[in-house]
Amino acid sequence: MDDLLPGMLHLARDSGATLTRQLTDQLRHLITKGRLAPGQRLPSSRQLAQSLALSRNTVSFAIEQLAAEGYLSLAAGRRPVVAAGLSLDRRKMSPRSSRAGSERMVLSSWARSLQRADWPPVHDGRPRPFQPGLADEREFPHDVWSRCLRRAARNAPLRRDRPINHRPLQEALLGHLVVHRGIKAKADQILIVPTAQSGLTLVADALLERGDHAWIESPGYGGANVALHAAGATVSAIPLDAQGMAIISSRKETPRLIFVTPSHQYPTGRLMPIGRRLELLRFAEATGACIIEDDYDGEFHYEARPVAALQGLATSPRVFYLGTFSKATYADIRFGYLVVPEALIEVFERAQRHTGMLTSITMQDALAEFIASGAYLGHIRRMTRLYKSRRDRMLRALAAEAGDRLATEAPAGGMQLLARCSGPVNDRQLSARLLDAGVASRPLSSMMYHRTNEQGLFLGFAAWNEKEIDQAARILGRILR
Repeated sequence: MDDLLPGMLHLARDSGATLTRQLTDQLRHLITKGRLAPGQRLPSSRQLAQSLALSRNTVSFAIEQLAAEGYLSLAAGRRPVVAAGLSLDRRKMSPRSSRAGSERMVLSSWARSLQRADWPPVHDGRPRPFQPGLADEREFPHDVWSRCLRRAARNAPLRRDRPINHRPLQEALLGHLVVHRGIKAKADQILIVPTAQSGLTLVADALLERGDHAWIESPGYGGANVALHAAGATVSAIPLDAQGMAIISSRKETPRLIFVTPSHQYPTGRLMPIGRRLELLRFAEATGACIIEDDYDGEFHYEARPVAALQGLATSPRVFYLGTFSKATYADIRFGYLVVPEALIEVFERAQRHTGMLTSITMQDALAEFIASGAYLGHIRRMTRLYKSRRDRMLRALAAEAGDRLATEAPAGGMQLLARCSGPVNDRQLSARLLDAGVASRPLSSMMYHRTNEQGLFLGFAAWNEKEIDQAARILGRILR
């Protein structure tokens, strides 16, 4: 070994790594691969240094590091010895352990269900028209936001109290929600979470026992379907009528949790009228069900003043209000927020800590200034005008290029619309062909959770200018024809 070991080592003096690091890494690799056997003695540091033309200190540092990591055993006056039980070489394993290692790792039922789910949709590369759910980051006031971030970063060392939910942001956000969404709450009822999806998961995990019944809209938001199943719920898909989720009091099961998108139903864009909202609240009160109200893009209304949020109409604390900054600002500001019943603040903050659903206080501080300064509301108002014009442009472009092959409804708000296929079309195949041509969409059938033959495309318009909308509509029309 004294003669062979130097030949097993290849040190490069022009490498970016130091000679000590190279020697340490290569000796560690030889041990874990089984090329240096347990109990085998290495040359002394003096011999190895002479063989490799290195300083003795370089070799000594490498050997001492490996001894500290447990790869070598050192004793005074003796040469280093390779410790036992460190080889990862599969050829050294027994046949039984080798077979076990080659078998597929067993996943939980939850992980297996994720492999079958159509959520979340993933598009590689840069966003492209008509990808839904995206705001136009080119229109965001990045200079204003940068100043807010810089001030928040400078103020970070001065903050003594570091609660997980930053009070200035809670107060600024509450002021906005009270005026514009009719929310009735106190500031400390608002939890700031990494995403709206994490807030949804937090509610589902806190309220549901395995086997509890939960209702979702169909068609509906795939993230809710995944989160409720992951919490162990028995999920029922409730079809929509013209007013939204149809409240079926005659169903045998009583839901523990109901997920709805009343401001702009996802994906139809329909607004749940006040009569249906009150009916839903009365049903929840009578059955003891809780409601998750997802107001995912409720900032954007084009036809009239929006109906107040369910949370503000509720006479009892059964509604959890869920929102996100990513739609009103842009995708990089992914923070979500959750308004919880006042009686549950303590337990939900504890659950928030336990699950690690925490966000940067510096980012929260920047958002607080962004909202309090009026920049947030100013941006929303400007984007509301812009997105309305883009919605109208898209409706005209689709009518011109697709004709009667697609039936579209003009959504009263939001950032995307649903185009239903009027002929015998497979929307999943159509969506795949569009993606190959550079146009992103989401097939309606992937958002259906009850049996139906409806086919269509979910198309985003907010992030795309008029030229991009026209070009993508021409591609869509050509492929449909």
